[in-house]
Amino acid sequence: MIFSLKGSVQELTPTYAVIDVQGVGYYVGISLMTSQALALNKPAFLFTQQIIREDAHLLFGFNTRSEKEMFNLLISVNGVGAVSALILLSTLSLEEIASAILSRNSALIQKAKGIGAKTAERIIVDLKDKVQKFSIAEENISSFVDNKVKEESLSALEVLGIPKRMSEKIADRMMKQNPEISVEELVKQILKNI
Repeated sequence: MIFSLKGSVQELTPTYAVIDVQGVGYYVGISLMTSQALALNKPAFLFTQQIIREDAHLLFGFNTRSEKEMFNLLISVNGVGAVSALILLSTLSLEEIASAILSRNSALIQKAKGIGAKTAERIIVDLKDKVQKFSIAEENISSFVDNKVKEESLSALEVLGIPKRMSEKIADRMMKQNPEISVEELVKQILKNI
């Protein structure tokens, strides 16, 4: 089992890197988060996860031990493969993934390409007791979810040509009155109140 690699970055893309370890180039699948932490022809240290299948020997690399742990949790869920796990890690931060799971926000998990409603629900059910350590403090979860709802609503309104400054105050007022408000409902309420 290859636990880690220490060498220099020979090739670098958003989805994979080739790490040269004393003349041997290791092809390593990576997330966008890890890709941004690496630099071409610079020294690198990656925690790795080796997956051996009948048809392939795959190696995945992570900038932090936490990212590797989250990857292993995600691939332990039935229906989540290594590529889907990397896409999720590239789409959301570890804290966002953990918060989405703890607050049962399957819509946020579904933002990752290729993860549908059923898979998102399975991730939530399987991992809700295992992701506390990645999460931002419990009391921040609701404000984190609120911010996502607010951000999505304001973005949708901007697409409609309504300036953010104009809709932000109304959004804050509506969210105080109804903390559980959905994105769709918030957009409707803001449109009514402009």
